[in-house]
Amino acid sequence: MSTELFNRLEQKVASAVEALELLKLEAEELREENSRLKQEREEWERRLTALLGKFDEVETERA
Repeated sequence: MSTELFNRLEQKVASAVEALELLKLEAEELREENSRLKQEREEWERRLTALLGKFDEVETERA
């Protein structure tokens, strides 16, 4: 009976280790996606700032 309990414990530990490895992979993928999204947001902010600057130039020329 103790061998059976040991086998069950071993299976649970193996399952837990596998789950942790999958979570590590998922976390890494999410970090990469987060980085990509931050770069994309920065690019949008840069473009928006440039457009707002052009609007300011047009309004200044009108005045």
